[in-house]
Amino acid sequence: MGSATADNTTFAVTTPLYYVNGLPHIGSAYTTIAADVIARFHRLQGHSVLMITGTDEHGQKIQRTAQERNKAPQEHCDEIVLGFQSLWQQLNIAYDRFSRTTAPRHEAIVGEFFQRVWEQDDIYVGHQQGWYCVSCEEFKEERDLLAEKRCPIHTNKVVEWRDEQNYFFRLSKYQQQLEALYAERPDFIQPATRRNEVLSFVEQGLQDFSISRVNLDWGFPVPTDPKHTLYVWFDALLGYVTALLQPEEEPTLENAIARWWPINLHLIGKDILRFHAVYWPAMLMSAGLPLPGRVFGHGFLTKDGQKMGKSLGNTLDPVDLVSRYGADAVRYYFTKEIEFGRDGDFNEDRFINILNADLANDLGNLLNRTLKMAGRYCNGQVPVVDSASISPAHFLKSKGQGLAAVAAAAYEDLAFSQVCEGILTLVRASNKFLDDKAPWSLYKQGQQAETEAVLYAVLESVRLAAYLLSPVVPGLANAIYSQLGLTADFNQNDVGTHLPYADHSAWGYLPPGQPLGEAKPIFQRIEVGERIP
Repeated sequence: MGSATADNTTFAVTTPLYYVNGLPHIGSAYTTIAADVIARFHRLQGHSVLMITGTDEHGQKIQRTAQERNKAPQEHCDEIVLGFQSLWQQLNIAYDRFSRTTAPRHEAIVGEFFQRVWEQDDIYVGHQQGWYCVSCEEFKEERDLLAEKRCPIHTNKVVEWRDEQNYFFRLSKYQQQLEALYAERPDFIQPATRRNEVLSFVEQGLQDFSISRVNLDWGFPVPTDPKHTLYVWFDALLGYVTALLQPEEEPTLENAIARWWPINLHLIGKDILRFHAVYWPAMLMSAGLPLPGRVFGHGFLTKDGQKMGKSLGNTLDPVDLVSRYGADAVRYYFTKEIEFGRDGDFNEDRFINILNADLANDLGNLLNRTLKMAGRYCNGQVPVVDSASISPAHFLKSKGQGLAAVAAAAYEDLAFSQVCEGILTLVRASNKFLDDKAPWSLYKQGQQAETEAVLYAVLESVRLAAYLLSPVVPGLANAIYSQLGLTADFNQNDVGTHLPYADHSAWGYLPPGQPLGEAKPIFQRIEVGERIP
């Protein structure tokens, strides 16, 4: 929960509420890792943070999947939800709320929201006919369909013809307000490629969209007409609002939006961009609620350059990946290797090479050999060096001093690969510095002060790198701090109070004379034979 911290800024971030059609895939893990990284960064800064994830559990697809499995829909949902919660735990995801759209309190929020929109005369009965993809839970334009009437997203699924009376939301009424929103707040939709997609969609003219279905049991009944069931997207988007309630609070909109609304950042995959960047703000406008800060649509993942799919037999199981390599390894690869916002690829060889090069060699080996030297040459203590007396032009200090500002700006921009690359630059510079200065030679020559100065600068640079990388690799950061003799738990929600950003993000924090911990490898090198079959 957002605790009283050094800074009263609040920051709320959401992942999508994942559809419980099946167990979590690598794409869901990818979005959730990104949300966790940005949430952890804000906690470091002492902000009150609420990270929301959860599951979207209604709709025809769930009903059919449950039937195929000979289970009641709720039983199916409960089972899949456990799979998500278990994976988030394995990936060290520190979420604050897990929102489930089957929760009774969610129905209360949806009912009240529906009533507000109804009173605006923004809901009416209309007739709808067209091609419907059950997997997307969405009507499709005939011109977008593939051969044999297959869905352009679920390419092996044939769409179904629907002809029915539904309730509609007057999306067309909000055309101008949405266009004004995009013009006044150019950063509302990010990155720019996604913004352009939305602008071109809206410019074609918005059609009202259906918010109810008939002949469907699995969902909330329409409050004004129980023969109809609310369309899954109208219900699911409100799961973000329900998640804001304190556990014991009465589920009213007023209570839900009292502290954390509007949400600062919705992180989504680009396939659900339209729902979040067009439908959702229009619904909120109708209900008279403030709009979120940003909607960021990231790219898709491929494997070895190919689209992943069960039919292709090349899916990547996130549970298998994290159980083999550990949370930090998986978090680091997807954060560092893929420019957030673009499509990205997973390749086993590259995964192993990057982890070995960056974490085992550059960072781990650097800490290990420097600690061992400090053990021999400085009685197992942080060298007694006054960091303030080190010249600002010093090879490592000059690089370390500006790093916090650069990293913070990159985190804010969700430029996670830039964060990692910037920090690795300091780590690589430290390796070069150690080799160039050769403290082992200085020590043999009796130059104790010079030896200590070199070792202090390297140990401090490793500490700073660990602190700034902690949102990405919290386990690794804990291990590094422990070996430097510092007490730290980067997994605590109020980390910004115990390890304040202003102090720890500055180069020169490491206390001279402090006893060092035992040197042991912080990241085991991965042997190629260990790869996933």
